[in-house]
Amino acid sequence: MVLLKQLLLGSLAAGILLYLITHLGHQDRVHLVCPSESSTCPAGGSVLRKLGVTYEQRRNGVATGRLVRQLPHAIIIGVRKGGTRALLEMLSLHPKVVKAAQEVHFFDSNKNYARGFDWYRSRMPLSLNSHVTIEKSPAYFTTEKVPERIFGINASVKLLVIVRDPVIRAVSDYAQVLEGKRRKNKTYPRFESLVVDQATCSVNTKYKAVSTSVYAKHLERWLLFFPIEQVHVVDGDRLISDPLPEIQMVERFLNLTPQISRDNLYFNSTRGFYCLRSERRHVTRCLAGSKGRAHPHVRPAVLEQLRVFFHPYNQKFYQITGRSFTWP
Repeated sequence: MVLLKQLLLGSLAAGILLYLITHLGHQDRVHLVCPSESSTCPAGGSVLRKLGVTYEQRRNGVATGRLVRQLPHAIIIGVRKGGTRALLEMLSLHPKVVKAAQEVHFFDSNKNYARGFDWYRSRMPLSLNSHVTIEKSPAYFTTEKVPERIFGINASVKLLVIVRDPVIRAVSDYAQVLEGKRRKNKTYPRFESLVVDQATCSVNTKYKAVSTSVYAKHLERWLLFFPIEQVHVVDGDRLISDPLPEIQMVERFLNLTPQISRDNLYFNSTRGFYCLRSERRHVTRCLAGSKGRAHPHVRPAVLEQLRVFFHPYNQKFYQITGRSFTWP
C-alpha cells in the first residue's frame, strides 16, 4: 500500500508539472514544493499542496506565488458573431493572461447560476495572483438579468464588448444558424423572410439576429450598473483586417504591460484572416474552421433597409462609447 501510494503521488505530481510547463510557458522553471510535514514527497519531485486549487510555485528556488482559481478580472460579454473567440485567443498570447477554455454561461443560465460562485470559480483556469483571468460568454451582452448578476459578484470587473457592422453581424448570425440546420438536414427560411416582416414590409425587430445588433439598447442596460470607464469596446471589423492596434488598446485597458506584437499575428491567405503565433510555446494556430464561414447572398435592397434601420441606434452607440466606426 505504501509503495502504491508513493507511485500514485509520483504520477500525480508529474501530471501537475506537465500542466504547469504547458500553460505557464517555457521561460519559467516551475517546481512544486513538498510540504515540510509530508513524508511521502517523491525524491527530487513535487507534491500536491491542495488538490486542484492551490500550489506553491518557485522560479530558480525563489517562491513567486501560488496557483489559484480566480474569479475573472475581465469578461468578454459579447457580442455574438462579433469576434469574441478571436479576441479571447489573441489576448491569451499575453503571458499574464489566462482564459477559461469554454464559454461558461454562468450569469445567463439560471441552471448554472443556481450552482453558485464556487462552481463558477471551478470553471476558471489555474493562475498566479499576478495573472489576469478572462472568460467570454457572448450571450451575456443581450441577457437582461446578467448586468445585475455580474455587478453582485464583482462591481469592479472590466467588461469587453466587441462589435461589428450590425448588418454584417446579423447576416453572420443567420449563417451560423443556417449551417447548423443544414447539418441536421433541416430546412430554414431565407434571411430576407426572417429579417423583414412580410405583413408590414418593415424590419422585424423580434428576429434575434436583428435585436442583437441594436448595440445601444443593450449597452444602456449595462450602464445602469457599470460606469462607461469599465467598459471597453473593440472594433471587430478592424480585428479582422488589422488586429494589433485593437489588441494593444485592450492591453492598456487591462493595465497589462505591452507584450503582444506583430510577430504574434500573421495573415493566413488560405483562411483569409489572421492566425496566432505563440513565442512562449513555439506554436502557431488558427481559429476553428467554422470561423470565417461564407455568408449567403442577400438582396441589396434588404441590406440597405437594415442600414437605414440601424443608423439612429449606431449614432447613439457612438455617442455613448465616444468611439465612431466605419459602418455604412
